[in-house]
Amino acid sequence: MEQSTPLPPPEDDPAAPAADVTQFMKHRPRLFSLAYRMFGAASEAEDVVQEVYLRWAVADHAEIGNTEAWLTTVTVNLCRTQLVSARARRETYVGQWLPEPVPTGGGALGPLGTVEERESVSLAVLTAMERLSPVERAVFVLREAFGYSHAEIAEMLDLTVANCQQIFHRAGQRVRTGKQRFVVSAEHARTMIEKFLQAASTGDVEGLRELLADDVVSVADGGGKVVAAKIPVVGGDVVARYLSKLRRFLSPAARFEFTEINGDVGLVLYQDDAPFGVLVFDFDEVGVIAAVRTVVNPIKLGAITV
Repeated sequence: MEQSTPLPPPEDDPAAPAADVTQFMKHRPRLFSLAYRMFGAASEAEDVVQEVYLRWAVADHAEIGNTEAWLTTVTVNLCRTQLVSARARRETYVGQWLPEPVPTGGGALGPLGTVEERESVSLAVLTAMERLSPVERAVFVLREAFGYSHAEIAEMLDLTVANCQQIFHRAGQRVRTGKQRFVVSAEHARTMIEKFLQAASTGDVEGLRELLADDVVSVADGGGKVVAAKIPVVGGDVVARYLSKLRRFLSPAARFEFTEINGDVGLVLYQDDAPFGVLVFDFDEVGVIAAVRTVVNPIKLGAITV
């Protein structure tokens, strides 16, 4: 995926009335959060939000009865249209595709105070949402993450309420197909990840194996730009051996920092003080590591700051 050059922010547009800019900026964070969930890509979400602003700037605001509904409708329909080309690009993507990781400790993707809200932006769920068609993804995101009623969603997407309900039910079944994610405390996650980091950085295969579920999966996204496994690595013994070798790719100046990534405790890898990769973990019902997702494609690290 190529990164586009972002348009100037709305507040820099001299032709835009101040009140209109203020109104748009009030809704901008929520629009970005919506578009990001639709794409699983921060750069593409930003492009859509900028396009929404351009349409807002030339719209007849006297004809807009509900600003939030208008902006949401424009955003989600732009996303639906652009998802077609985005999905086509992903079909030729080199290796495994994972969403762009976003640090969420500062509220970048909206409030994440509940398990459901955190789940809606997790790399696991965003990856599973790739199974959905654009309209299924729109219905699922608007209902699951933003709590719009089926009647409201049906109006936005030009559907019947009954059709909207059927699509939501079908989308939920498709997203939740596969291994169940279990919620662990941030303290437990951090303790396990610290042990993981110690074992992986020293090549301790046995130590790694003790931290992993028997059916653990390791998925890496290098996008053909950084060396990474092109297929998932599966199984406790195999994953332990695989991950123990990753230290070979670390420079003496490499360091890891804990960061909340997409609502989960994650690790950011810095090489020579520049972001080089992100690791996010899932846990099973007994609290051991069930999945490791690693993003090292440099194009996908734009949201990670030094």
